[in-house]
Amino acid sequence: MSSKRFLITGATGATGGKTIELLLERGHQVRAFVHKYDERSAQLEKQGVEIAVGDLLDFTTIRPALEGVWGAYFVYPIAPGLIEATAYFAQAAKEAAVPAIVNMSQIQARREAKSHAAFNHWMAERVFDWSGLAVTHLRPTFFAEWFLYYAQNIKDGLVQLPFGESKHAPIAAEDQACLIASILEHPSAHTGKTYRLFGPKEYTYAEAFEKISQILGYKIKYEKISLEEYHEQLVKRGRPFFAQHIIEAAKDHAAGMFSGTDEVIEHITGQPPMDLEAYIRKHREAIE
Repeated sequence: MSSKRFLITGATGATGGKTIELLLERGHQVRAFVHKYDERSAQLEKQGVEIAVGDLLDFTTIRPALEGVWGAYFVYPIAPGLIEATAYFAQAAKEAAVPAIVNMSQIQARREAKSHAAFNHWMAERVFDWSGLAVTHLRPTFFAEWFLYYAQNIKDGLVQLPFGESKHAPIAAEDQACLIASILEHPSAHTGKTYRLFGPKEYTYAEAFEKISQILGYKIKYEKISLEEYHEQLVKRGRPFFAQHIIEAAKDHAAGMFSGTDEVIEHITGQPPMDLEAYIRKHREAIE
């Protein structure tokens, strides 16, 4: 296989970091787009990764980062600015004649979305589509990593969230990274497609934490709290944009929008994604 150079945004994040690892293992060159040069980017550099420091809201830093790459992975945090960043990225990619882009969207992305973040993802997809670039959109359900975010609550034995009886099949970031790397290597079959991504087994949140209890060997109580109470907690932490998004996500979750399973990842990569049990066992040190 001939070596190609790829640009990975979100390079120190869950999907971006693992995508870099996989591309390096497969003999490719990687340019990591990072917000600042720090210990994490220095570690990437030691692994042979080229570092491009910039901001997705600064066209002058995006444009040179996309020069000479075979493909790019675009991911943006749940924060304001996505549509502007997408427009900058698309224009820079057109000027640099980038052959393929993988765009991380979300399962809620739709015209009617009440979540500002989900609507922005839908609009960002349209911006990429208008650009005429060869783009593949990914719409994952909730990441399995969400359970690690509540490590301290798990250790304390009580997790409080606003999710009820609806189910979803958590999907690990590393399984998504395997898909991203595969699409970047061989993009032609995926151009113009939108893939909904799921893990192999669905759980309610109560069932998920019961499974985690069994793995860890102690009781974890799951308590459903009101949307209002959860929103207040998040706003107090200084995250109003995320708070608005996750409250609407909880409503969409209750309506079944996050539910489902499929074989997209296994079909494209040849490797089935991990279920929640396998994921927790692999990462149990993070929550014990």
